[in-house]
Amino acid sequence: MMTTTELAQVLFTTTLQPSDDVSPYRIREAVDERLCACGGDPAWCAAFVAQEAGDHPETYVARMRWALGAVAGAYDTALAA
Repeated sequence: MMTTTELAQVLFTTTLQPSDDVSPYRIREAVDERLCACGGDPAWCAAFVAQEAGDHPETYVARMRWALGAVAGAYDTALAA
């Protein structure tokens, strides 16, 4: 089982945007797709997130905040179903 932080790092690396109106299902689907593309290794996503934080600190915080909230809601919804 992955932590919320790990899931958020994976979501951060997808093409989904905070301005997109996406369902919890679509968020979980995007996370699964990205993990498959990375060979199931969330460390790859963490490395990408670290690079983005250094390259684009002005947008990093807002995007990570969105990713954390999005996965928390998407996975809480899945557990409640």
